[in-house]
Amino acid sequence: MPEVHYAVIQHDGGWAYRLGEVISETFASRDEALVAAESAAARQRTPGEAVEIEYEDGDGRWHKERSAGDDRPEATVDDATRRREP
Repeated sequence: MPEVHYAVIQHDGGWAYRLGEVISETFASRDEALVAAESAAARQRTPGEAVEIEYEDGDGRWHKERSAGDDRPEATVDDATRRREP
């Protein structure tokens, strides 16, 4: 099962969460960013409906597949900042 890890970080004078190289909007507090990251992680884990998908691979070939909708990643939130602040 794929894994997705969100990290709560200081960003642009406030707090945000990061997934890979993508950073969320800035929140006024760490707790607001943590709640938003936990919400995003919960949505990642929520099953969806089965759908047909089409995509182009790196060689320019198109593929069609059926996504079952229940193959959701394990999504976690790392709030390492909580250990450093009172």
